[in-house]
Amino acid sequence: MSSNKYSIKNIASYFWIAVTGKESEFTQGSIRRAIFMLSIPMILEMLMESIFALVDIAYVSKVSVNAVATIGLTESVITLIYALAIGLSMAATAIVARRVGAKDISGAKEAAVQAIGLGVFISVLTGILGFIFAKDILALMGAEPDLIREGYGYTKWLLGGNVVIMLLFLINAIFRGAGDASIAMWTLVLSNGLNIILDPFFIFGWGPIPEFGVTGAAIATNIGRGMAVLFQLGILFFGWGKIKLALKDLIFNFKVMINLIKVSLGGIAQFLIGTSSWVFLMRMMSEFGSEVLAGYTIAIRVMLFTLMPSWGMSNAAATLVGQNLGAKQPERAERSVWKTGRYNVYFMAAVSLIYLLFSTEIVGWFNTTPLVVENGALCLRIIAAGYIFYAYGMVVTQAFNGAGDTGTPTKINLLAFWAFQLPFAYVAAFYFNWGAVGVFLAITLAEVLLAIISIILFKKGNWKRIEI
Repeated sequence: MSSNKYSIKNIASYFWIAVTGKESEFTQGSIRRAIFMLSIPMILEMLMESIFALVDIAYVSKVSVNAVATIGLTESVITLIYALAIGLSMAATAIVARRVGAKDISGAKEAAVQAIGLGVFISVLTGILGFIFAKDILALMGAEPDLIREGYGYTKWLLGGNVVIMLLFLINAIFRGAGDASIAMWTLVLSNGLNIILDPFFIFGWGPIPEFGVTGAAIATNIGRGMAVLFQLGILFFGWGKIKLALKDLIFNFKVMINLIKVSLGGIAQFLIGTSSWVFLMRMMSEFGSEVLAGYTIAIRVMLFTLMPSWGMSNAAATLVGQNLGAKQPERAERSVWKTGRYNVYFMAAVSLIYLLFSTEIVGWFNTTPLVVENGALCLRIIAAGYIFYAYGMVVTQAFNGAGDTGTPTKINLLAFWAFQLPFAYVAAFYFNWGAVGVFLAITLAEVLLAIISIILFKKGNWKRIEI
């Protein structure tokens, strides 16, 4: 009995250390402890993001089916911006982690400044275009006229304010690369906590705040994320993290910028491939009507609830790989990846079982329209069947990115998504008349293929010799 109590006490103690960021040395000692200390805040960070996604869709579901479909179409487009943000973030994490592992804090600061500057430039440009052409974007995605009338405000404000999305991704990536995962976690606690509180006020109206409908969800998101970005900047300039900036650091460094762009190009291309595939899949789904599209959107939001924590563990693997390669310990980096992957499999296997058994009930929490529930539940069951493969695929892919080898996952994504997923989805859905089921199967089988290829290439070990 006392042994069990001691064990529980230890776990609670480790958990507290992890979320408060009191331990930041991950190139020595127990790999299991390092994974725990990095994974816990990263899992909680991603869990906050997925909780917000669920709450957001729950609120919007009370507006209309068109409102839900608007979010699905808009987010399939904004994932192209996410691709730029995530691509730059992967480069920032890899370079910062490598420099921190090598005890080169000055080099880490230089990389951070150039990443933030590049992110601001890209997001302002895309924000202007998104704000002006919101209606045209929805029309290109196959939205019906009544959906465009109801939902274009959401698209306009979410795309127009994407600078806060970009900076939230980038600065958190800098914190993760430095090993300050707890700071990134608390940033998202602030961001998504505000979003959850503000959502009903702006969607349904309250006091002096008018009812904005689905547009209110975008306004609340921009405010919540904007406040979180201010918090991040405060930490960078006045806080307690490893990366502390001063005004003298805010200078353009051509050499560092080129290195950042070189590493990020692979990451940007990697996610552009995946997210553009996502856009085309959403376009295919729109052919089956708003109810089917809404069911698919709800299912994907529900899946994010579990995929985000899994991404948290994957991000931990990326930081461990980057820092240990910087410390000239490639074998420790590899062991970290296999252990993280195994833990991720345990988690995803448990989740897949829940989705396979209770998919109808889960989707029914968000919408009771029979066709919406039927298609959302079917989507959950089919995609969850491949969760164990996703577990290893995500960790190994992020391990490549953490090493700065963003080119390898790009080629894998090209094969899995463009060469296989899109043709399979189109042929299955429209040629064989499988409808939405064909699209769902394409998603699962592509992720299985990605995982198998990633593991084969990772075992070859070329990523250990990448210099950034």
